[in-house]
Amino acid sequence: MKVFISGGAGFIGSNTAEYHMDRGDEVYILDNLSRRGTAANLDWLKGKGNIVFYKEDICDYAGLSKAIKSAGEIDLFYHFAAQVAVTTSVEDPRTDFNINALGAFNVLEAIREANIDPVIIYSSTNKVYGEMLDIKIIEKEGKYSYQDLPNGISEDRQLDFHSPYGCSKGSADQYFIDYSRIYGLRTICMRQSCIYGPRQFGVEDQGWVAWFTIAAQLDKSITIYGDGKQVRDILHVKDLIALYMLAYSNIDKVKGKAFNVGGGSQNQMSLVELVSHLEEKKGKKLELGHSDWRPGDQKIYVSDITRAKEVFDWEPIIDKKEGVELLWAWVKENKELFTDF
Repeated sequence: MKVFISGGAGFIGSNTAEYHMDRGDEVYILDNLSRRGTAANLDWLKGKGNIVFYKEDICDYAGLSKAIKSAGEIDLFYHFAAQVAVTTSVEDPRTDFNINALGAFNVLEAIREANIDPVIIYSSTNKVYGEMLDIKIIEKEGKYSYQDLPNGISEDRQLDFHSPYGCSKGSADQYFIDYSRIYGLRTICMRQSCIYGPRQFGVEDQGWVAWFTIAAQLDKSITIYGDGKQVRDILHVKDLIALYMLAYSNIDKVKGKAFNVGGGSQNQMSLVELVSHLEEKKGKKLELGHSDWRPGDQKIYVSDITRAKEVFDWEPIIDKKEGVELLWAWVKENKELFTDF
């Protein structure tokens, strides 16, 4: 099939591109290469085989539209290009809006105006649910836990956008759903939680599993914001891509819908838990700093992935410890990529 990936040189994008290249699919990538690591990811993809690359920005509608039209009929379109950090959105909300809200709108309009009918997968975020201050949180075994939600947060949770990032991604989330209702586009929203894996150039304010792993191997100090008991359900990128393909195969019954996507209750991990695991791998204590909580930081977010399990017969195969081991090995084998960190 023919696959088009906006943000295709990023972390999820490059892994998705590799998957489709290995299948023998035609792969088209659009990326402005502004994020650290994207140039290296693009070179790696080019070394694996033929791809069509457009150095364009989703904020430039003319360039985006031209690229999509030049690709012709597209079977599957992934929209990954985004501004990805809450802290950055607080510092520069206008740029965050232009990329995440207007840029996503540009993608939808460019596809609609090209008069093509691909399956469109949008990587949304759990931040569409906000801080969820009404949910009772307890401390259990040195980390935060939901008192009354053993499976985590389901899609029935009311949307409540917090932070400029939450607003911009949430707006796009709703546009992708509505363009299915109004224009018949075959869209699906994946409200993702803490995806990690190889080719992720994590930094302090985004991609914490990768950042901690990189910092540990480079003997860099790691800053713990808050008390370190924060919990996320982590999901390896290979399991995510498996879900994408199931969504593609079942699009007729899931178009216009949203799914919460993460490692689920079985793959919860706190910051201090990851630090402890990395210290075991390193064979010594890591250098840690401490700072106050950051705006919009949730004490806990765990996805209830029941709906995805029921609809797609999907669940994560790579558990959290195995996944971190795989990431550790990848960083170790590719230390030359992190010389400027």
